[in-house]
Amino acid sequence: MTRKIMSWGQLIVLSTVLAFAASLAAVAQDASDIDTSDIAEMQIGNADAAVTVVEYASFTCPHCASFHAQAFKDLKADYIDTGKINFVYREVYFDRFGLWAAIVARCGEGAENRFFGIADMLYEQQSDWARQSDPNEIVDRLRTIGKTAGLTDAQLDQCFSDGDTAQKMYARYLQQAEEDGINSTPSFVINGTKYTNMPYDEMKDIIDAAMGG
Repeated sequence: MTRKIMSWGQLIVLSTVLAFAASLAAVAQDASDIDTSDIAEMQIGNADAAVTVVEYASFTCPHCASFHAQAFKDLKADYIDTGKINFVYREVYFDRFGLWAAIVARCGEGAENRFFGIADMLYEQQSDWARQSDPNEIVDRLRTIGKTAGLTDAQLDQCFSDGDTAQKMYARYLQQAEEDGINSTPSFVINGTKYTNMPYDEMKDIIDAAMGG
């Protein structure tokens, strides 16, 4: 009997599938029992600002891509780059592909410095990588995005095969989503109050009110 040898791409997909399967074990164990303290909070802006805006989003969500195509750019120019707010991005994992994308965005030393740049690329190219029918193709295109951002093949191999971190990432998502009552994307928490997706002008009014303007 001849045993078919898996290609490099198939092996990578297998490892990512196993990583996602491992993360689902958090549900059976109760995600609240898993220590996720080493999963970094991805934030930009002024950490000491009086207003914090938290976005819950999935890299495979078309509405999230639309938000990042325009409204986020305005938010960044008006409030983040000017130091008026602290902005926190929290990934939502509705599917394994969203987790894989987040693995790339968080991969390697200094991930905090690359994260938002990779996130921009993931959203800009979402209609390409996330719409592939073959998981091998999705992984290959995600790897291309990661390498464009300066990651090496060795770094990506290590990150994709790190099931423990994938499990913690998934558990962290469950913990935070439960705490904030998140059931759709994008959702926003502005100084502790949850909001669903909205036009930028409405978000601006809420932020200005929270700032006392």
